[in-house]
Amino acid sequence: MEFLRIGEKGHETPVVHAGDKHYDISSIGDIDGKFWAEGPARVAAALEAGSLPVIDVAGQRIGAPIAAAGSVICIGQNYAEHAAESGDNPPESPIIFFKTPNTVTGPYDAVGIPPQAQKFDWEVELCVVIGKQVEYLTNTDDALDAIAGYMVANDLSERDYQQTYSGGQWAKGKCVKDSMPVGPVLVTADAIDPHNLNLSSRVNGEPRQGSNTSDMIFPVEEIVYHLSQFMQLEPGDIISTGTPKGVALSGKFPFLAPGDVSEVEVEGLGAQKQEYFQVTVPAGAGAVTAMDRLKGDK
Repeated sequence: MEFLRIGEKGHETPVVHAGDKHYDISSIGDIDGKFWAEGPARVAAALEAGSLPVIDVAGQRIGAPIAAAGSVICIGQNYAEHAAESGDNPPESPIIFFKTPNTVTGPYDAVGIPPQAQKFDWEVELCVVIGKQVEYLTNTDDALDAIAGYMVANDLSERDYQQTYSGGQWAKGKCVKDSMPVGPVLVTADAIDPHNLNLSSRVNGEPRQGSNTSDMIFPVEEIVYHLSQFMQLEPGDIISTGTPKGVALSGKFPFLAPGDVSEVEVEGLGAQKQEYFQVTVPAGAGAVTAMDRLKGDK
């Protein structure tokens, strides 16, 4: 099944796409962590019974396909060539970092480049959505069974914040407002082979990234299995599985600037597009003063 959510941000309507029609599934519930226990089965039964109202999605905003994300867990350098362009060897164990849940936004929403940011970067990624509570898994088959579905993500990163001001970890460059566009759709796990999906990205229409999930160092089931040894995964958690080579960090391409448009796509999961604008802060505001102070300390 293919799910999406449409409407004003924070007030989206959950929808299932079946055949050539879209159906409102609000009567069953929003697509959040609680949905995965019985939601898909109830949607399938309602479709069979013809009891869901048809909804027109034309011209409406498409939001993030999952509401109220729990944890947003990201895997760093999960493609060997991306590790190399970052100046690192391929990791021997998954590199884990987190983004705050409020970074999640819709696939076509405009994204603000932070004040004084110099190195805002794109990253096309395959995202996993967890469908059941799991911990201490003993095999990768059970890890695959814990996956509810998949979607596209653009793991936007401010590399200067991530590296220069990191304090030894990456969160400062990864938690910028709206820096995790996801969607447009969430496709259930039974309809997707995560091991052989093409990924691509473009900036202003020019190709940037092009790879396949078969090149992952750690495939999705190994990632879920590994994470479960260190944390309890919950329904609705998002796991972003890493990006291939071709980002601005490589030095081959300019970083994103106001007015730029990025597009990222994963085969079978759709494409998203963001236009970027410059966020400004009033003169004398504390955030800018603090950044100026930090720059002066370098």
